[in-house]
Amino acid sequence: MTETYKNYLKKLDETLRPGESFDLIRRPFVLKGGREAMFYYIDGFVKDLSLGNIMTFLQNADNIEDLPRNAPYSEVDTTRDHDRLVYMVLSGACVFIIDGLEDAMILDTREYPVRSITEPENDRVLRGPRDGFTETLVFNTALIRRHVRDPALVMHVISIGDLTRTDVVLCYIDGRAEAKFVESMKKKLGDIKIGALNMGQQSIAELLIRKRWHNPFPKLRYTERPDTASAMLLEGSVLVICDNTPSVIILPTSIFDFLQATDDYCFPPLVGTYLRLLRLCVFFITLVLTPVWYLLLKNPEWIPPWLEYIKVTEVSPVPIIIQLFLVEFAIDGLRLASMNTPNALSSSLNIVGGLILGDFAVKVGWLIPEVILYMALVAITNFTQSSYELGYALKFMRMLLLLGVAVANVWGFVFMLIVMIILIATNKSVDGSRSYLYPLIPWNGRAMKRLFFRVKLKENK
Repeated sequence: MTETYKNYLKKLDETLRPGESFDLIRRPFVLKGGREAMFYYIDGFVKDLSLGNIMTFLQNADNIEDLPRNAPYSEVDTTRDHDRLVYMVLSGACVFIIDGLEDAMILDTREYPVRSITEPENDRVLRGPRDGFTETLVFNTALIRRHVRDPALVMHVISIGDLTRTDVVLCYIDGRAEAKFVESMKKKLGDIKIGALNMGQQSIAELLIRKRWHNPFPKLRYTERPDTASAMLLEGSVLVICDNTPSVIILPTSIFDFLQATDDYCFPPLVGTYLRLLRLCVFFITLVLTPVWYLLLKNPEWIPPWLEYIKVTEVSPVPIIIQLFLVEFAIDGLRLASMNTPNALSSSLNIVGGLILGDFAVKVGWLIPEVILYMALVAITNFTQSSYELGYALKFMRMLLLLGVAVANVWGFVFMLIVMIILIATNKSVDGSRSYLYPLIPWNGRAMKRLFFRVKLKENK
């Protein structure tokens, strides 16, 4: 037994401690001619059939010195770096050490546990692809390459986290993405110093954007759809793909990006344009419906005769502004309850919470029917866009507008509206080079046209 082989075994045994973990396998092996060898791998991560075929080949191999070049496997590497060997074992690869060879072999026989590739729950389409990202990084990159078969597509991998060593991929098309932005993202991801990415992509998001936490408008856009991610790549965006996370981050981001949906491109231009304009109108209604109604109630002389029906006919001991805030909180409470309820009981909970509780709240005088009606419209229309972050940003702005009306009437409404515009205009994404209001600021007429109208394919090059 050579000294090099003994050192390999000693260091790996001290670092990996296979005797203390049942799933970390240390498998002795004898090659042809009696030469000793050793396998290190994690049970549950390796392909049993592939590893069995490799062992069969090794037992019959004559020229062991040429084994690293002639191994019957597609992904084989050699190294003498101890840290890299440990990292590869913990990542799921198989490390093979042979007595008499200076280099250790790394056989990438990984097969991670993975759920099926299904359509994302929060971004469904009536027509179009039904595949979605999973928690396995290599599957996600393969789904993107299936859509974009371009040699300029780059997948730059970075390991983040001293303990977790989570693989994070920066994906972009060389020549389409802004080179300066790509380099800045590589530097920012490489400079991240943290023990573990416990929250996956959310941890990355908070590390990339450390300031402006008080601004509720989303600074990053997420998607679980490979077709959406691929389309954004072709438009010059950059993707951040994190292992163990079924969605990717799209950078850079503007607020108008959240107003588009995949369904817009699954229908003819006329239907797609109608859906997009409808979504914009609903977006505005979701924001101002209850504040404007409350403002008119405080100024009944402004209500024209044809809108007399919006006046409150029933008197409640609870002020209307309190009722509106109570329902805002109640909707979020019911949403949290439904998320933590088993699927078999989820529908029943929604019915009980939405109908029975609302009916009793009206009967005992807590709420008036108009409040329930308008808040129900707001809650339903909030689902017309798939971004939870944008939905809560609109919620906070709506509550600010209500608070402004309650405190200072119309001037409070105007003041809070100005505050909202300032928050949108001053919000910045990761790099800060592109305005959050692009393509409005700086002006890009063609891009603005595509935001409001679903143009024909030949016009959208």
